[in-house]
Amino acid sequence: MYRPRLEARSIFADLRGVRHHFRCWGERDAPLIVMLHGWMDLSASFQFIVDALARPYRVIAPDWRGFGLSERNGGTYWFPDYLADLDCLLQNLSPDAAVDLVGHSMGANVAGLYAGIRPRRVRRVVSLEGFGLGESHPRQAPGRYGQWLAELASPPTLRDYADREALALRLQSDNPRLPADRAQFLAQHLGRDNAKGRVDFAADPRHRVVNPMLYRLEETKACWRATSAPCLWIAGRDSRYLAHFLPRANEVEERLACLPDARLVWLEHCGHNMHHEKPQEVAQLIESFLHAD
Repeated sequence: MYRPRLEARSIFADLRGVRHHFRCWGERDAPLIVMLHGWMDLSASFQFIVDALARPYRVIAPDWRGFGLSERNGGTYWFPDYLADLDCLLQNLSPDAAVDLVGHSMGANVAGLYAGIRPRRVRRVVSLEGFGLGESHPRQAPGRYGQWLAELASPPTLRDYADREALALRLQSDNPRLPADRAQFLAQHLGRDNAKGRVDFAADPRHRVVNPMLYRLEETKACWRATSAPCLWIAGRDSRYLAHFLPRANEVEERLACLPDARLVWLEHCGHNMHHEKPQEVAQLIESFLHAD
């Protein structure tokens, strides 16, 4: 199994009335980076990047509500809550100084929106494929609301596994580029023992309930345009996420153009989970960007 170079410390704290779990690396007086994980993931996923950073940092990574060891909602989940949770976290961590944000997928989308909503709170943003979702159309609304009502009546579930080894094999099946030692490490954290003697996924199944509100790309673009922080977008050339949500040629570049100060780096032979596949390359890009003049 993968052996961390720098062990994380776990702490728990309330954000807006919800008990959140945080992983913390490094010393308190080191430069702060806040890392934000994606959907159906958790803070431990950043271990490989943290281990690959050459300089000392203080890294704080929350488990979003309903993921990992953080408390679950009583009902379904509302995307703007992540923005409010992040705002509360930064107010506690760094009330007077702008913060560097690194996010993956959903976490990167949260970071990108937040940087335009609270531009004075963010110094720099590194987005690991947090480039928005596919554009929606009003004609989709009746079907979307109907799907939401159906899923409330019959909530989705998450499959369980015989043990963490089986979960690790599932992670590798989903991502053949994931080395076995990293898959085993992730499975230790992503898995949760259940009453049947099997292993559940450490996430609230209600996260699978569809959002009744359609994704409004123009609102996202408006937030990007209001961003003052320099932004680095990192994309995997073989990403199934991009192929699904942004299938048009040059669509990533078109969205990037909304940001006043941004650049894009493509990682060759890399998929969506670049923090698992190429942590050394990603860490080097993060450090070079955060320390650029």
